[in-house]
Amino acid sequence: MIRDITIGQYYPVDSPIHRLDPRVKILASMLFIISLFVVRDFYQYLPALFFVALTVKVSGVPISYILKGLKPIMIILIFAFVINIFLTQGEVIYALGPLHVTKEGIYQAFFMMLRLILLITGTSLLTLTTSPILLTDGLESLLSPLKKIGLPAHELSMMMTIALRFIPTLLQETDKIMKAQMARGADFESGNLINRAKSLIPLLVPLFISAFRRADELAMAMEARCYRGGENRTRLKVLKYTRGDVLAGLFLMGYIGLIVGARIYL
Repeated sequence: MIRDITIGQYYPVDSPIHRLDPRVKILASMLFIISLFVVRDFYQYLPALFFVALTVKVSGVPISYILKGLKPIMIILIFAFVINIFLTQGEVIYALGPLHVTKEGIYQAFFMMLRLILLITGTSLLTLTTSPILLTDGLESLLSPLKKIGLPAHELSMMMTIALRFIPTLLQETDKIMKAQMARGADFESGNLINRAKSLIPLLVPLFISAFRRADELAMAMEARCYRGGENRTRLKVLKYTRGDVLAGLFLMGYIGLIVGARIYL
């Protein structure tokens, strides 16, 4: 399960999506998230489905790798599905004791599952197609106008990128600790859900120690390289918009137009 989490990982292939400016991909991800919470009908999700399918195809990331990232949230999907089916008021089509399955509940359950799947799939493409360095540069460039009001744009973007980048590292560390404790007789798989959750408590202490140790090593490495924040720093690769970024922006505007049109006319 831990190995299936793809958040924060980078998939290195050469594709038009990988070559896009990171600022374009960050803005596209933000607009995509907003668009998913604007739609109110299945027909309005058709542009979102087309947008995600085409982006995944062009990105060169295998669909099996992206679907693998959905496995860790299956419990959340099932929980949201069940809650919406039994707790949504409406026309009752089946009664199971005090619980009632309604037509509106089934509709809302599928609606919420589709929204979560598109949300995870669409946003994961940002880290899968953007290296941590470019992601940091893109965030800093987008936040640079806020420097005028005293916002430390470089430091903030650096912290966000480091936190995102260390997610797979901490997951690998958790997997190692679990295997080490299982070799000593620990059991993480038997029992009910509450017992399984209690069995994970012994993982927290060594995991926190490992995280603090890695943070200290990273700080020492940055100090040894005379890192002093974003002031007077230069970049090996200067971000520049290209023709592909313009085409991607036009495609994004077309997608937003379809969402708005579907919301108005459907």
